[in-house]
Order: sequence, then C-alpha cells, then structure tokens
Amino acid sequence: MKRRVVALLAIAALLAGCGGAGSWGGGDKDQLVVAIVSNSQMSDAIALSDRFEKDHPGIELKFVSLSENEARAKITASVATGGGEFDVVMISNYETPIWAANGWLVNLQPYADKTAGYDPDDFIPTVRKALSYQDDLYSVPFYGESSFLVYRKDLFDAAGLTMPDRPTWPQVRDFAAKLDKPEQNQVGICLRGLAGWGENLAPMNTVVNTFGGRWFDENWNAQLDSPESSEAIKFYVDLVRTHGEPGAATAGFSDCATRYSQGQAAMWYDATSMVGVVESPSDSTVVGKNGYAQAPVVKSKSSGWLYSWSLAIPSTSKHPDQAWDFMSWMTNKEYMKLVGSELGWERVPPGSRLSTYEIPAYAESAQAYAKPTLTAMGEANQEKPTVQPVPYVGIQFVGIPEFQDLGTRVGQQISAAIAGRISVDEAIAQSQRYAASVGKSYQEAKR
Repeated sequence: MKRRVVALLAIAALLAGCGGAGSWGGGDKDQLVVAIVSNSQMSDAIALSDRFEKDHPGIELKFVSLSENEARAKITASVATGGGEFDVVMISNYETPIWAANGWLVNLQPYADKTAGYDPDDFIPTVRKALSYQDDLYSVPFYGESSFLVYRKDLFDAAGLTMPDRPTWPQVRDFAAKLDKPEQNQVGICLRGLAGWGENLAPMNTVVNTFGGRWFDENWNAQLDSPESSEAIKFYVDLVRTHGEPGAATAGFSDCATRYSQGQAAMWYDATSMVGVVESPSDSTVVGKNGYAQAPVVKSKSSGWLYSWSLAIPSTSKHPDQAWDFMSWMTNKEYMKLVGSELGWERVPPGSRLSTYEIPAYAESAQAYAKPTLTAMGEANQEKPTVQPVPYVGIQFVGIPEFQDLGTRVGQQISAAIAGRISVDEAIAQSQRYAASVGKSYQEAKR
C-alpha cells in the first residue's frame, strides 16, 4: 500500500497546479469550498444551493466547478498531498475505496446512520457497495450510472430496422452503416474519442471486456495486445472513424450529448445519465423519439459499466460536520423531489436511490429509460468485469492508483489513432508497453 500511495502522490504532483481556494470563515459564516464537476446535474445543484444556504444561515458555499479531466487532476492533487483546499470533493467509485484505505477521506457511515430520514439503505445496492470501504460509506452518490445504447426509434422504423433489447456490437456496426448519412448531417453512431481514462476509455473498456479482452491477466502480465483486446480496440476505432462523428478524436460526453440531442446521430453509446440531456425539452430536439437498449455485447451477457459521481469529505477539511450537512442535503430523497418539481423530472439525478423510481411523477417521465437504467446498474459487476479472470476490480477502469496516469496515456494513444496520427497497431503496441510497466511493479511487489 505504501508503494501505491507514493505512486499516486507522484501522479498528483505531476497533475498539480491547483490554486488554493482555502476554507475560511466569511464573517460569522463558515465557508465550505466544494470542488464539483461541471456536468448538467451538478449545475442544477449549484443553481438550487441557495435553498440550502437559506436553511443554514451559518454556512456559505463556494463552488469550484471544473471539467471532468480537470476535476480529477486537481482534486487528486489536493487530496493526495493533504492540500486542504476543499471541504467537499466530487469523486467516484474509482477513488473512494483507494483513498479510504489511505486515510484520506472521512468515514461517512456514522453521519449517514444518525441523520434522520437519510436512509443509506435506499441507495442502489451496487452503487452503495462500490462507494464503501470495509462495509462503511466513504462517499455518497449524487448520481449513479451504467451505460446503455440510445437510438432514434423513428429513424429505425423508417429504415425497417429493429433494435434488440440486447444488441451485439456487430449488429450495432451494421445499423450504424445503414443510418450513416453525412449528406444529411447525420452520423450512424456517436462514441467518445477524447483522450482520458474517464473519457474515451470508459466506453472502449466495456468493448474490450465483452470481446474477451482485459488489461492484465491474473499474474499482472499486460494483455492489451492480446488477440481479444486488439480486436476490440480495432473495432472501436474503426467504428467511430467510419460511422462516427466528425472530429471524434476530441469529442467527449458533452459533444456527443449535443450532437445526439440535436438530431445529428442515429445512435449513441454512453452513460445512462445521458437521459438528463436527451429527454430534456429545453435541451433536446429528439424528446420522445428515443429507444434504449442494453450495452452491446459479444462474448459476455452484459457489458454496462458502473460509475457514480459522489461526494466525500477530505480528512483535511476544517468543517466536516457542516460539509456533511451540505452533502446530505444534495443527496437525500427530498432533493430529488426539489429538482423534479422545480426544474423538470427529466433532470432528476438518476441511479442513486431506489425511492427515486417510486416517485409517480418521475416514474411517468422516465418510463422509456427507468427499467433499462436499473437493469444495467443491477447487472454491473465490477468484481467480475471480464470474460477471463483478472486481479483487479472495475469495469470501465482498473481499480489501482496508477490507472489515472496509465489510463490517460493509453487514452491519448487511442485518440491519436482515431485522429489518424498513428496506426491502431502503433497505439496498441505503445499502450501495451505502458501497461507492462505498471504490471511489472505489481509482479515485483508479490516477490
């Protein structure tokens, strides 16, 4: 563990450049500095946060809103080095168990258990388990997600095509070829190409998993150049280059959300949380035209990922009690009702609480995607993510500290191959070398 901590601290130092926000009292108020990812659901939370401040006059909130890649880098740098800039941080099920084991996070279980009406048992079981360390919660989910395939039912009907509930990737490729109409500004499918362990590698890793590939075998030998992994990587790159969006090498979640919601893509494979944009009347031109299918497969029964943007308290926070007050407000049952009643039910953070799906107004709004979402999340198993056995946990990531750096570098290789700057074989070969270096350190640690 000491070696892993040192490795992560080194990565954090390389990623640093995090300006100190500080956590100080403003007059008679305690100021909480909250590092948050600038996704649409988080922007809604910021917009509604005055309700919390009104009910908690002794607390002043200061949000540091960052893009996904920037948030991961700066939050990691701060927490790993004990910088103390933030009182609340938005992290995921990748960081939570690793950071909890290192002593970097406050144990939230006592807070959750004693907060009236908070009901931590209401969290979707797979999400709660993924955010726990030694059976205690160390972060609480703002929203949870798996991955699925959204498609335009009207375009499929017009083309005489039928989407299975559980399509295969070859079927998706064939659909994309038939529905790819660049002359009409319509691509067959949108897939992430933007470099990053949480960007292009998120969907691509699920493709590798279901093709029978893996990052490492049980003895930590790198497997990215194995026949199964190579086939999957080549399939993904070829699909997005042939039938995907223009400029795919720099397209992330937000880019695909915009393209699909504006009617410029026939399919999109990504996070189940996409529904907040796709089904939003104010953001989307395709509301009511969409069908949802499970993540495409090849050799496995399912391949959806498991992820949760969650809130945690760094052990360096000077105001842990006030931090919990805010976090419990942003992740409780009543917050879901507040978002639905004031902003629209399609904007309710999905995939965190079972009770959300029992709210009649939400159930009616989410009837097209609620069941596919819960099915995908229920089937996601980050303890057994691959066809062949592996020594790590995680579906769209490898649950080791080094993966932030390793995944980012591999993601850069894949993005370069999508852009045509290097061949796919070159990208795979270099990625294999990166992975082999990490695997070797684990092999040496076992000796």
